[in-house]
Amino acid sequence: GVLLTPWQTALGWDRATISFAAATGIFLYGLVGPFGAALMQSLGIRKTLAAAFVVMSAGAGLSLMMTEPWQLVATWGVMTGLGTGCVAMSFAAVIVNRWFAKNRGLMTGLLTAATATGNLIFLPAFAAIAASGGWKPVVTVVAVATAVMAPLVFLLIPDRPAEAGLLPYGTEPGDPLPPEPVRQNPIRMAVGALVMAAGKRDFWLLFGAFFICGFTTNGLIGTHMISLCGDHGMLPVMAASVMAMMGLFDLVGTTA
Repeated sequence: GVLLTPWQTALGWDRATISFAAATGIFLYGLVGPFGAALMQSLGIRKTLAAAFVVMSAGAGLSLMMTEPWQLVATWGVMTGLGTGCVAMSFAAVIVNRWFAKNRGLMTGLLTAATATGNLIFLPAFAAIAASGGWKPVVTVVAVATAVMAPLVFLLIPDRPAEAGLLPYGTEPGDPLPPEPVRQNPIRMAVGALVMAAGKRDFWLLFGAFFICGFTTNGLIGTHMISLCGDHGMLPVMAASVMAMMGLFDLVGTTA
């Protein structure tokens, strides 16, 4: 959202072309969720997250050299979409189910609201950087930040509470613990879960609700609102601050 107008100005690509790259990223962000969760179950949380951050950093870094629209689709579409899909809702679900025996709803809300907190902090800063230095410094910050996160999550996040000598929150000593998941091919595991879920009415109700949420929040507002505000004469930093304000209320609402 912050980069749409700077890319349009600097590279001469129209808004529809850049939006296609964003759409590709959003599509893969959603599609990869079940496979990311299966990878966490098969390979472990740390390895999956670290690999996802490496892919995100590589995508942002490679985009610094792009000269053609397909390269934007490949980096900020395909690579970023695959990476972010592994650190989204599936990650929150795995963490909550492994680390909490109670207050799972609250913790899911807090982890989901972290996205809004990130918007609150980073959007105005990125808009200010783009306004003063163009799009490349913003992309460089993203590439460096995601590269730094890769070793941090690999070194600091245990796969399970037992690795840290803990019990899941809300579990008393002697309580039965959930069984260790069976490790199997992650693609087969994810496809099998999707096939099973496709036969359930509740799954499609949730799918429809999240589809509408993603279409409006990520597809329309997240991608286009800052540029739309610019079309009406609002400075980018102010427009990003409006988005950040939405993130503040998102934080409160999601947690509640």
